[in-house]
Formats: sequence, C-alpha cells, structure tokens
Amino acid sequence: MSQVHALSDDQVGQELRKMTAFIRQEASEKAREIEIKADEEFAIEKSKLVRQETDSIDTAYEKKFKQATMSQQITRSTVANKTRLKVLAARQQLLDEIFEEARKKLADGAGDSDKYAAALKGLVLEGMYAMNEPKLVLRARKADFDAVKKASEEASEEYKENVGKESQATVDEENPLPEESAGGVFIIGGNGKIEIDNTFEARLVLLQDSALPAMRKALFGVNPNRKFFD
Repeated sequence: MSQVHALSDDQVGQELRKMTAFIRQEASEKAREIEIKADEEFAIEKSKLVRQETDSIDTAYEKKFKQATMSQQITRSTVANKTRLKVLAARQQLLDEIFEEARKKLADGAGDSDKYAAALKGLVLEGMYAMNEPKLVLRARKADFDAVKKASEEASEEYKENVGKESQATVDEENPLPEESAGGVFIIGGNGKIEIDNTFEARLVLLQDSALPAMRKALFGVNPNRKFFD
C-alpha cells in the first residue's frame, strides 16, 4: 500500500492562497464581464432614449414650425386683405367725391342758355328715337317751360327729316319737375305707360355706371386681376 503523506501547514497555506487567488481571478473576470455587459446595455438604452427624445423634439419642432408658418401666412393674408380693402375703400371714396362734386355742378349746366338749349333738344330727340311715338309728353322745371317747348319743336323737325314721321311733344305744365332739379326733361309715351328719365340727375347716374371702368383705369391704372372686359 502507498503511504499518504500529510501536508504541512506551509503547504496547506500555499494551497489555500492558490485557491484564493484563483477564486479572486475568476470573480474579477466575472465582475469585468458584468461591467462590460452593463456598459453595453447602458449605451444601448442611452442611445435608444436619446434617439426617442431627438425624434420627439424633431416632431415637436416640425409641428411648431408648421403652426408658425401657417400663422404667418394667415397674418400676412389678413394684413393683405385689410390693406386691399382700405385701398378699395379709399378709391371708392374718391370716386364718390368726384360724382358728388359733379352732382353739385349739375345745375351749372343750365347756366349757359345756348348749351342748355342744345342739351334739351338732344334729350328730347333721344326720347323720340327711343319711343318712336307720334305724341309725347314732357315734364320739366317751370323755369324751363319755354326753353323745352322750343327744343321740342326743333327736335320734332329733325326727327321728321331723319325718320320721315311725325313726333310731337307737349309740355305737361300741370306736373312740373321740382325746382331743385338740375334740369333736363322727363319723357312720357305709350299713353303714359313708357317713361324715360332724361333729367340731368338720371343721366349722371347712368354715366356713373357706364363711366366707372374708364374712370378707374384713368385714376388707378389697369387692374392686373381683371380677366374679362366688355
């Protein structure tokens, strides 16, 4: 039989130190592995969180940028519309003032007797051509009765020369135009069923409608947004 030799205290101590050193080495390596793995997981999680927060910030920024852009567009559009409306209002005010000034000067048209007589003849003659009636009734201011009678006689002669038919106009002295009227005549035909208002006030209203495009062009230039023209 082989003999078993007992270890001395020194040998036991060496063996214990070897085992302790081995265990420490194993523990150190294991700890290192855990630390490395923890660092990797931390880096991955950190990168994930950073990416999520970055995406969230980018999304919030894009949303706010779109809102700011839309708000800016709305503000710009609102300011542009208000400015355009102010310009249109100012232009309309100027046109209204022009026609109001013209309305105030309508009465001046009767101041020159020769020009007024010619105007009356033209207004009566226009009614004759338009109605093509043998008899017409004229309403005028009392102050214009004589002038209108003379104008109607001259208009009748010219009408007959040009058309070859008679058209006589008589003044309705029972129903004169108001004295505050600027002048002109009110023509009645068709046994009272047809009327033509050829007073200066009515002619100005017609002029106001028909002359507005030309006046706007003359005062404010060509409208770049207008696509259709008469």
